Amino acid sequence: MLASILFFFMSFASMAQGATPPPPMPPPPPGLPIDGGILMLFILALSLGIYKAYKMSNKADLLS
Repeated sequence: MLASILFFFMSFASMAQGATPPPPMPPPPPGLPIDGGILMLFILALSLGIYKAYKMSNKADLLS
């Protein structure tokens, strides 16, 4: 009888423990887009490449 009473109260003690807390939420992603302005960067790089090629072509024409 004593063992039954102890077993009964032991079940209440184990329920009082509660569940473990959930893991913390991951940090939110940054608000900046990765591809912002990539088209403008491509156009600027292309125009700089054309300018450099034109400049080198003129320099080669003047030397010959």
